Amino acid sequence: MEKTPNSLRKHIIIAGCTNAGKSTLFNAMTEQDKAIVSEIPGTTTDPVSSAMELIPYGPIVLVDTAGFGDESALGAQRMSKTKELYRKADAALFIHDANESDMSAYERFKEERIDHLLVMTKCTEHSELAEKWSKGYPEALFLQETVNGEDAKLIKEKLIELLLKQKKEADKPLIGDLLSFGSRVLLIIPIDSEAPKGRLILPQVQVLRDCLDNGMACTVCRETELESALENQKSIDLVITDSQVFGYVNERVPLEVPLTSFSMLLARQKGNFAQLCEGVKSIDRLKDGSRILMLEGCTHNSSHEDIGRVKIPLLLKEKTGKSFDFSYFSGYDFPEDLSQYDLAVQCGGCMLNRKELATRLVQMERAGLPVTNYGILLAWINDIFERSCEIFTS
Repeated sequence: MEKTPNSLRKHIIIAGCTNAGKSTLFNAMTEQDKAIVSEIPGTTTDPVSSAMELIPYGPIVLVDTAGFGDESALGAQRMSKTKELYRKADAALFIHDANESDMSAYERFKEERIDHLLVMTKCTEHSELAEKWSKGYPEALFLQETVNGEDAKLIKEKLIELLLKQKKEADKPLIGDLLSFGSRVLLIIPIDSEAPKGRLILPQVQVLRDCLDNGMACTVCRETELESALENQKSIDLVITDSQVFGYVNERVPLEVPLTSFSMLLARQKGNFAQLCEGVKSIDRLKDGSRILMLEGCTHNSSHEDIGRVKIPLLLKEKTGKSFDFSYFSGYDFPEDLSQYDLAVQCGGCMLNRKELATRLVQMERAGLPVTNYGILLAWINDIFERSCEIFTS
């Protein structure tokens, strides 16, 4: 893996009304003519994104979005797509044409509570327009009629300041704060038809890297080599397994050795772990026909070994003796109406950024919808929920 995955990059969206200069700024910041620029309002229809390095901060994804005020036939759909991006936006640049007096779109945008910079275009810093706007919006930045390299440099500098401020609340490590330097970790990685040929999936790579970053000795094997791996290790401080073989691994790992899963580590790092653990307890209250919302962070062809579409439904039926109605949403798709569901089950979320997962969990909490994740659910199904959580509470 040579490039930082987009799920680990900060997502920065460029929002604002149509024809305010969003795409012009996007092209200037990325130094590419990737977004179409035109005086015709509503030129940007679908989001345009570019992964880039914001030096010296690091990797980000910059996203140009459709503008507020698009009155075309597809305007409402375009804005719906734009608002979907708000869920995963770590920060934003809100672009406003300084010649336009109506700030209602900006006031609506502020309700999303996204860290942002207000950028006034089509005027200079010391113009009469700038002086007027500075009285009501002293935090605003001002760009010239034609956005140039110096303008892009200024925005990048201010954006870096904003992101560095956020960094004080940086993502938790996966296991770096659970074990000490020199600890020994055993990773159990099944190789089945769902495993990508010639590579590991992202959670496995991330955990392996976190071990290396924190000076831990890491051994990797399939579940079929688990017993010999246990015999060859003098001591093991933690076993981390793919959730799909939780039961098999639990039977073979001594009780005195802590055990958890890749998915549960991701749940703690990216989400509200207590909320996800509480959500799994609601399964006992489900009835025949209860509706379960399955949220898959990535899109892929399913097979007979698919965890979300095949294994979990079958295991839940075996465990509870009840039949449930499952609905599936993949990637960044998320239902607007949560009232129709009795339980939500989120995948580990390795392909989603932390902001997206956090926003989803808040929305489900507000709707009173219990939510858990794949790893926690599979631990509960295999009657090892308490054991798999011990490493997080000890």
